[in-house]
Amino acid sequence: MTINTKRVMKNAWRITRDRNLTCLRIRVPGGYLPVKLLPLIQEIAERFGNGAVHITTRQGFEIPGIAFEHMTEINALLTPLIEELEVKIGVTIDQPDQGYPSAGTRNVVACIGNKVCTNAVFDTTALAKDIEKIIYPNNPHVKIAVTGCPNDCVKVHMHDIGILGQVEPLYDAQRCIGCQACINNCHKVSTGALTLVNYKVKRDASRCIGCGECVLKCPTAAWTRGGKYYRVVIMGRTGKKNPRVAATFLEWAEREVVLKLCANLYVYIDKHIDRSLPKEHVGYIVDRTGYPIFKEEMLKNVDLGSKAQLASILNFAGPMYDNHVSFLNT
Repeated sequence: MTINTKRVMKNAWRITRDRNLTCLRIRVPGGYLPVKLLPLIQEIAERFGNGAVHITTRQGFEIPGIAFEHMTEINALLTPLIEELEVKIGVTIDQPDQGYPSAGTRNVVACIGNKVCTNAVFDTTALAKDIEKIIYPNNPHVKIAVTGCPNDCVKVHMHDIGILGQVEPLYDAQRCIGCQACINNCHKVSTGALTLVNYKVKRDASRCIGCGECVLKCPTAAWTRGGKYYRVVIMGRTGKKNPRVAATFLEWAEREVVLKLCANLYVYIDKHIDRSLPKEHVGYIVDRTGYPIFKEEMLKNVDLGSKAQLASILNFAGPMYDNHVSFLNT
């Protein structure tokens, strides 16, 4: 059987170690899956695969052990799943009965958010779905993740774009009894942004990351949650070539700014990507063009508002293999 591997992979199917078998990728934007779709996933795995599914780190499913000749039939079976998870939320897919139209841009990952977690600042699933509408379907290799607070449970610092919820803590000095519960908690589990001055708490805005730990620990509600904002970190990555932790690009940004950045990212990629390569991760494009160009194009037609803070430089952390690091032999 002759296989067009590029077409197979673009249709969200894998080329596997067994040349006669493929593996289906199923997108679950934000990791939120109505359970009514589980029987369909089970049916495909049992009828056409090896009876198992792999839950991916991107909160999707992979169904291995499928013969290539069943791809067209399975794509048609996927129609209700694609309509529920993609078309219904506003993603434009013209022919959902033919499977996924692209696979380069990966599934948006999200933590469980404030529908369950007390630390989360916002509804992460809703934001993930709104981002999915902007970025999919698209072919560039892009990874985006959303987390509800600076705890970063879904490791957004390892993504091209990572979005963390921030809350502006509001302080009512009249309700404060000076117990220092907020101060102690901030120093133990966060950044130490709070101090006691003249028996009242002082917040260092330059150190505060909007985690809301002060609000959670205050026994008198002297601290309350104000506006919801977002910290955007960029160009984190794993892989063979200089893996690194993402650096902060914006802090205290509003929701519409985050969505506009996601849209502008694809304009930037289309303009600067190396088309001689089969694919190029966006972090390497930024390394090549430099931060000033990336910053200028990402912020095109973006109103940052009065609170947003923009990074002047990017501080990445991670191994640089081309630095010829010496290791101690034991």
